[in-house]
Amino acid sequence: MRLIVPITLVIIFGLLVLAFRSVSESILTMMSVPFAMVGGVFLQRALGYPMTTAVIIGYISLFAVAVQTGVLMVAFIREALARKTQDQSYTDAVVDGSVMRLRPKLMTVATIVLSLSLIPFSTGPGMEIMKPIAAPSIGGMVSSTIHVLFMTPCLFVIIEDFRQWRSRRLLKTA
Repeated sequence: MRLIVPITLVIIFGLLVLAFRSVSESILTMMSVPFAMVGGVFLQRALGYPMTTAVIIGYISLFAVAVQTGVLMVAFIREALARKTQDQSYTDAVVDGSVMRLRPKLMTVATIVLSLSLIPFSTGPGMEIMKPIAAPSIGGMVSSTIHVLFMTPCLFVIIEDFRQWRSRRLLKTA
């Protein structure tokens, strides 16, 4: 597992670079993974589950959903920037793209959290395996939502501001 999880993350990053054709947007999307992990670790510890193969599988599935929602947020922001009018600022276009993504993201999170929320309270055959798989997904979806809805648009604007600052600085030195 110490080898499979990092390899999985490297493969995900490589696919993001191929899809976005941008390392900065790929890094921005991959930042949802540690934010998702924060909520997953918090709930895993709160419920007292040790790190087992089942928990690691829960984290891998959580990372996939977190990256997917990050990809969709970046896609919606890119679409809003492509439709940006002359009188609309870059920040306003990013906010418009983020607002378009608000309802689908909240519905995705609600579906995952509500569908898995009864598993920690369930008993019966197979539940001892399902409980550790569900814990990281429930906790991680909450923290991932906060990151994707608030931090991703902010970081998108910050990266663009940095690019503009750098290009102005290069023009001054040339």
